[in-house]
Amino acid sequence: MTNSTMVTEFILLGIPDTAGLEKVLLFLFSALYACALLGNFLILTAVISSQKLHTPMYFFLGNLSIFDLGFCSTTSPKMLSYLSGQGRGISFQGCVVQHFFYHCLGCTLCFLYTVMAYDRFVAICFPLRYTVIMNHRVCCVLATGTWMSGCVHSIILTTLTFQLPYCGPREVDYYFCDMPAVLLLACEDPSLAQKVGFTNVGLLSLICFSLIVVSYTRIGISISKIRSTEGRQRAFSTCSAHLTAIICVYGPVIIIYLQPSPSPLFSAIIQVLNNLVTPMLNPMIYSLRNKEVKVALRHVFFKRCLSLENK
Repeated sequence: MTNSTMVTEFILLGIPDTAGLEKVLLFLFSALYACALLGNFLILTAVISSQKLHTPMYFFLGNLSIFDLGFCSTTSPKMLSYLSGQGRGISFQGCVVQHFFYHCLGCTLCFLYTVMAYDRFVAICFPLRYTVIMNHRVCCVLATGTWMSGCVHSIILTTLTFQLPYCGPREVDYYFCDMPAVLLLACEDPSLAQKVGFTNVGLLSLICFSLIVVSYTRIGISISKIRSTEGRQRAFSTCSAHLTAIICVYGPVIIIYLQPSPSPLFSAIIQVLNNLVTPMLNPMIYSLRNKEVKVALRHVFFKRCLSLENK
């Protein structure tokens, strides 16, 4: 791969049509990134420290927090760096690493949301057998499977992208090393990589979204059979946070696919929503209406305050 390429550094041109807005974007994205890091770190701390949260639902929520911490950190530091006036260059190896982790974590997100939907399906439709079906071993296998599938998916796309020679222009017309933007700079025909990438990403997203829809259709049927209003509300409340998170993730993607020819700026905004805004919103979505998480966070803060007073 290294011998066949002449380009040793790429130049990231940034978000299209935003010249002159660097300071505004730097302030906005820095705030979003800081909130995403803090929120997900708090959720992860609460899940680890509280024994009451050692259940399958919160186990997967902890995995989601780890994913969000990694996903927003894949593209944000470099973007904030060049928005602050530092160089826009990224080494060839750095571009490969960024591309790999972006698609690895992106694929993991799809699988993880699907697994979380399955977890809610078992909890609502088979409540008496929930702890037997979703035992510790099953949860570990499902979580490991999501991460391993993400790695395999990303290895395929990264290999297809960077096995091509890059010997001409090195200006990536985007704010990070995304596959479509990088392939435009290849010195050979990138059509195979483009077709495989589009099919792979599109098919994967469609399969995961379809499985989520099937799970929630079954959940809806089960909830409708519950006679008491209180029971229906309690059952729905356990799924509302996950449903909101799915809408935040898949909503922008569906919108951009419905556009016949979306503008580069619109595509970049959608991607920023997925890269920064959704990881920032997830901790709020899963904690604002969740008493157990709130109690765990208060307990963490209380213990922290006591330790500081003792010192």
